[in-house]
Amino acid sequence: MSSPLARHAATPSDDQERASLLARAHARSLGFGLEAAHAGDFHPLPQRALHELVDASQMLYKHALPVMETLHAQIAGTDSMVLLTDSGGVILHSLGDSEFAERARRVALAPGVSWAESSKGTNAIGTALAEARPAVVHAGEHFLRANRLLTCSCAPIAGPHGEILGALDVSGDHRGFHKHTMALVRMSAQMIENHLFATHFTEGALVRFHARPEFVGTLFEGMAAFAPDGTFLAANRSGLFQLGLSPGMLDRQDFATLFGMPLGAALQRGGADSGQLLTLTLPSRVHVFARTAPLLPARHAAAPAAPSRQASPLAALDTGDARMAAVLQRVEKVRGRDIPILILGRTGTGKEWLARAIHRASPRGEAPFVAVNCASIPESLIEAELFGYEDGAFTGARRRGSPGKLVQAHGGTLFLDEIGDMPLAQQVRLMRVLQERAVTPLGAARAVPVDLRILCATHRDLRAMIAAGTFREDLYYRINALAVTLPALRERTDLPVLVARILAQQLAPCEAAHGGGAHPLRVSGEVMARFQRHPWPGNLRQMVNVLRTAAIMAEGEDEIGLAHLPEDFLDEPAAVAPLATPSASSAPAAPCGAAAPLRDAEAGLIRQALARHAGNVSLAARELGVSRNTIYRRLKQGG
Repeated sequence: MSSPLARHAATPSDDQERASLLARAHARSLGFGLEAAHAGDFHPLPQRALHELVDASQMLYKHALPVMETLHAQIAGTDSMVLLTDSGGVILHSLGDSEFAERARRVALAPGVSWAESSKGTNAIGTALAEARPAVVHAGEHFLRANRLLTCSCAPIAGPHGEILGALDVSGDHRGFHKHTMALVRMSAQMIENHLFATHFTEGALVRFHARPEFVGTLFEGMAAFAPDGTFLAANRSGLFQLGLSPGMLDRQDFATLFGMPLGAALQRGGADSGQLLTLTLPSRVHVFARTAPLLPARHAAAPAAPSRQASPLAALDTGDARMAAVLQRVEKVRGRDIPILILGRTGTGKEWLARAIHRASPRGEAPFVAVNCASIPESLIEAELFGYEDGAFTGARRRGSPGKLVQAHGGTLFLDEIGDMPLAQQVRLMRVLQERAVTPLGAARAVPVDLRILCATHRDLRAMIAAGTFREDLYYRINALAVTLPALRERTDLPVLVARILAQQLAPCEAAHGGGAHPLRVSGEVMARFQRHPWPGNLRQMVNVLRTAAIMAEGEDEIGLAHLPEDFLDEPAAVAPLATPSASSAPAAPCGAAAPLRDAEAGLIRQALARHAGNVSLAARELGVSRNTIYRRLKQGG
């Protein structure tokens, strides 16, 4: 059976092919009875219908959202926006520059609006979906004159079996056209496809392969899924290309005919997540580097994490939030490789927790993990702390010398937290250490070899610092082979699980010291409601401190109540009081008839926030201080 995936494997590479694509699109537009002067359909779906559409595309939405945010960060400030649509061309979600969002609304470039060719004529979204291949439609190439202010680049997103699930698009002011935008969109769409593929199959084995070993574990790796008996199930886009066979032909193959050995033997040779050379026998004998990862047996298909994560310390950080899960999936891809990772996020979001988990999950996990907070060390001391110093380099109590943090981390991992606060002079020295893999302590005549992995974190915008001349560009690229962004606590959807995990694990020593019971302390419904509407300016760090204090105050009791919470926490204003989850209190209960006006008022607040943000649910939720799920739920209740 032929697959749409095989049909959009490449973007039109020359003007003639692109002209043919646009000619076909314009012919279809005329066939729909559209006229160039037509304004198009400006009526978005009702909110209830849009929510149902998002729910129907939940897997696509969950895996696409973090990739969209990364893509938006790459194109920020370019008068453009990132859009996700379903397979019919209806916009499900958008992220965009606020100035361009106003212009986008004038042409109905907003959630709930269909951009299928039957509605908007030739445009990147509708045309890419109709052709099942990436498409660029620029300015006057749009069929409707109203849309000719846009330049748009779109790539379809295929599901694990090649079916088109939706599309990823970047649309912007036509004066800001850049030829590299399409490449970013295609790579982002492929990243979403790979995430969907890797999490779809829960039986047998997932094989990752590439003719060049360094590409295994990257965006360009081939992936193929096999049933426990070795029967071929599916392959991703890169896998189809490397195997050189159509999906129809691959359906008749098995692992042994493709890789020259039975599946069981391949798994047994090195175990899960082991790299090994296998022989690809079809269509020609070439050597490929394959990484085989056995998946869950069928009876465990509903388990929340894949087995390769079950054995990893990273699994402890996966508590159900889609954005956090996407971060962990990206980090898991490079497990076992010494590539530097840059962890971004606001203060207190758990950057050091992630860094420690990355270290423990690596081959260096039993070696030292040395953490340095560059913001907490005075500038006059940071050079000595990092690089060390010889006897006699200083006078006073510490004159006997120190090896420095870099040498202390030899064989293990050095975590540089808040690296954006490192002075320029030390940035130069650090860059030299990373290049030469050796450090010269202050006052020393010889360099000391060091073998370590670098993990860095910051809440600062390093690109802006580079532009301002306060952070070295060469160091930025040296520490940023992979960048991941941790979500703020108020943006996460896994609050109850986080609370339970912190109480059970993070606070265990505290509970033991204060006579805690055998079972973990829990929080009351009132406290959880308060937590869910709190803005959490201090993020996870603040939550841990609040729960630690509350656990001490609740000593001898089964649950934490409002009376056990710190007074300064209770004094902090809740994010949006009208959206609070109802809880028991001393106030009399509202009559049943009062519930409807309250829901209407809440829905009104939400719609106003959505209007201010061009329908962007994430930005509206951030403004209101609630989760996206709360917004969806309130709008459904309000009709």
